[in-house]
Amino acid sequence: MNKFFIMMGQTYKNRVKSKSFLITTIVTIALIFVLTNIQSIIETFSDVDEEKKVAVLTEHGDWYEFLAGSVEMNDQLAFEKYEGSLNDAKTKVEEEDYESVVQVEQGADGTPEGTYYANQIANTGSSEAVRQALQQLKVQYVTEQADVDPAVIQQMNAPISLELVALEDSAKTAEELEQTRGLVYVMLFFMYFSVIMYGQMISTEVATEKSSRVMEILISSVSPVSQMFAKILGIALLGLTQFGIFILVGYIGIQQSKDIGDGSLLDFFGFTNIDPSTVVYAVVFFLLGYLLYATLAATLGSLVSRLEDAQQMMAPMMMLVVAGFMIAMFGLTVPDAAFITVSSYFPFFTPLLMFLRVGMLDIPVWEVALSLGILVGSIALLGWIGARIYRGGVLMYGKSSSLKDLKTALQLSKKEH
Repeated sequence: MNKFFIMMGQTYKNRVKSKSFLITTIVTIALIFVLTNIQSIIETFSDVDEEKKVAVLTEHGDWYEFLAGSVEMNDQLAFEKYEGSLNDAKTKVEEEDYESVVQVEQGADGTPEGTYYANQIANTGSSEAVRQALQQLKVQYVTEQADVDPAVIQQMNAPISLELVALEDSAKTAEELEQTRGLVYVMLFFMYFSVIMYGQMISTEVATEKSSRVMEILISSVSPVSQMFAKILGIALLGLTQFGIFILVGYIGIQQSKDIGDGSLLDFFGFTNIDPSTVVYAVVFFLLGYLLYATLAATLGSLVSRLEDAQQMMAPMMMLVVAGFMIAMFGLTVPDAAFITVSSYFPFFTPLLMFLRVGMLDIPVWEVALSLGILVGSIALLGWIGARIYRGGVLMYGKSSSLKDLKTALQLSKKEH
């Protein structure tokens, strides 16, 4: 057991000190800092405090008065009546005296029509505000011409109120679904990227030792099974360390954004009132999903002895991860679909899909227990099979990039055992 912990610690130390780990951690920390302070960063590097003036050319004074009143609530945009010619107004825009100029004329049917001029039209912020103001002007004009009460038009255009009420007492409310959907969304991405990143680490760790012939020394002192699980747990500690750093940085960033009055990411993702049981399920399914894929990655990594072959050997596992992720993303909108329900009992999809169902739906406890039992049983079975393959796979050298080598590895494990 002492040798087991020595190997686990060695795997952890080597990866923590690696350049890839340091670079990935630093880049992710920077990204988290940017996301948690995105509002203040945008305000720092933008001219949001400057009011954008839009010159309005029209022969109808009442039209201008309506347009000017329609943007009174917009702090970033102001209409200003321009008495000169259109060419002069264009020159003012080029000299940046105005953000843009809009010419409002009477169309063939008598309704207002506008032409918008600006140095660049890629930024649709101002033009869209102008479009909405002109749309309101047109509605106002047509209403007056048809002698229709403006209050009737306003009532017709008002959005309808539709309240969602679940008949089952145990069903989640619309607010609870929105809150859980944010956590499920984040969980899916965490699972997806962690399996790909740390699974690749495990497979390359084994391939690196084999390519340097270190494996020949290790198997003489430590059993291959101990080696496999030492690497799995060592990389798991690495992941916990990295995620712990990310969570700490994210927490600090969110607190800073609260202090300066910006909207919190917790509010954005709906994490302000999450059911504690959902968080527990997230941790359980995340850990079990990691163990399942990590065991598979170690098994596949033992079949190769060159780093360039490791990527090809990992392709089947990556396809499983991608398939589960895509199904889960589809299930965010229809979590009660029969296809999602059936797929959630497939062990390699269970960490994503069953957590999706637990978070979004009110499902019986026995279904959750059954899925957890299948998942734990699959991890144990894969660990037992993987240990046998690993025992023989670490003795295989040369080019190996086919799953047919599983049979060879099993034969070698019997001889070695």
